[in-house]
Amino acid sequence: MPLDRHGIASDAVAITPHDTTANKFEAIYTGAGGTIIVRTQDGTTVTFASAQAGTILPVKTNLVLSTGTTATGLVGFR
Repeated sequence: MPLDRHGIASDAVAITPHDTTANKFEAIYTGAGGTIIVRTQDGTTVTFASAQAGTILPVKTNLVLSTGTTATGLVGFR
């Protein structure tokens, strides 16, 4: 289920980046900093370079790519 009208997630799960397995999220929390590469729900590939630990990226994703993603401790919000 997506974020509610107040922007609150109904679920959060650890993300294992993968280049082909869908990782559909409404936002991503970065536990340890680094680069995060995602494919958005509109199909655009975006690189978040130097994402800092503790950052929440408000981006709807279809994939969190393993190739090029160096950040760890990623949590996806649904």
